[in-house]
Amino acid sequence: MQNDNPNTERYIAIARACLKAINDTAENSGDREQKIQAVYEAIDTAFQAEFADYRQSVAIMATVLERIASGQLDGEKATELARKTLDQQPENTRKAMMH
Repeated sequence: MQNDNPNTERYIAIARACLKAINDTAENSGDREQKIQAVYEAIDTAFQAEFADYRQSVAIMATVLERIASGQLDGEKATELARKTLDQQPENTRKAMMH
């Protein structure tokens, strides 16, 4: 992954979580299936943490779109609401590709 990609830090954090889980399970005795499950859970936890901002932004934007789509706002108010919503969006979710 290129250093100028805005998701490089996310990718690295998820990769580190995976490697840590693999290393942790390799050191522990136990059932192979339990070890595999531990790695899957570490991947899921890291992924969820790294994309929490995206999920929150999408939820907020969906709410704003529902208000605009309801037709209760005139064009100027709808535009103002959309701009305010975009301005409040976390910096790390702006113009960044999800993958």
